Amino acid sequence: MERCFSVLLLGVVGPPCSGSSSHSLQYFYTGVSEASQGLPRFVAVGYVDGQPMDHYDSNTRKKVPAVPWMRKVERDYAELWRNSKRRSSELVFKQSLVNLQNYYNQSDGFHTFQLMYGCELRGDGGKGGYIQFGYNGRDFIALDKETLTWTAADTQAQRSKRKLDADRAGNQYQKSYLEETCIEWLRRYLDYGKETLLRTERPVVKVTSQAEHDGTETLVCQAHGFYPKAIETTWRRDGEVMDHATFRRDVAPNSDGTYHAWLSIKVDPKDRDRYRCRVGHDSLLEPLDFAWEETASNLGLIIGCVVGAAVALLVAGIVGIYFYKKHQDGYRAASSE
Repeated sequence: MERCFSVLLLGVVGPPCSGSSSHSLQYFYTGVSEASQGLPRFVAVGYVDGQPMDHYDSNTRKKVPAVPWMRKVERDYAELWRNSKRRSSELVFKQSLVNLQNYYNQSDGFHTFQLMYGCELRGDGGKGGYIQFGYNGRDFIALDKETLTWTAADTQAQRSKRKLDADRAGNQYQKSYLEETCIEWLRRYLDYGKETLLRTERPVVKVTSQAEHDGTETLVCQAHGFYPKAIETTWRRDGEVMDHATFRRDVAPNSDGTYHAWLSIKVDPKDRDRYRCRVGHDSLLEPLDFAWEETASNLGLIIGCVVGAAVALLVAGIVGIYFYKKHQDGYRAASSE
């Protein structure tokens, strides 16, 4: 049930917490009980495949495209764009914060109420969707769209569950939205932004080594500059997957819209050559294996050759100029006789 509500705290809306091998449309709403240092009381951000597409906040009260292709959507669906329900959601969030403070018997102070919802088109043709609310960075309540009931995270959320479960028609509407309307809009956005969203960028992979104090060695595999976000990376020893010994960081975005990934493993230096980093991505015809290679000596040799060649060219040039000058001096001397 948990979907990383912590990234939405204080109105800082971040990208989805987990990647997808297919395509997704997601929305993140955050309301706060008190404005502080210019922080909006309400923020809403939409994402397609983890990329921001539009933004709304209570300070500007405008829905603003976050990428150029969204301006085409705004133009073609002007009426729907103008009638966006972000403003009404802002009012609902304001009242909900008051209700939740009463549920938890809390006094005035800084509190957050968050909504996360979205849909997914999977690579195998399947569909997914979710609607979930959080309070003060923790799970509050989520829709089970198969049973058309809500799952409460704690005792206080049971009050909301009873009200929402009773609205069978409303729950059916939410299910239809996730499985039909949301999917339809996802397909539209993918078509409008296809040059960006449907492209593939091949990962650049590098394996480095770092000696440790205990005599072991850490091999680090870095893949960067790839798109889409979904990527499969594993450390293998003699072909065997070493997940239990692998330390990895989450796939993270780069400033240019691509992504990078990082994973490491501690090894005995004597066994270093038995390890390979395997990388699989949509941009590759098949997964590729990468091993650590000692490049320092080769780099020194290359630099030495380049410097040597440059020096040789410089000397040849000086010698050439000297003999050319001597030749010209001789020619002038012969002409004067």
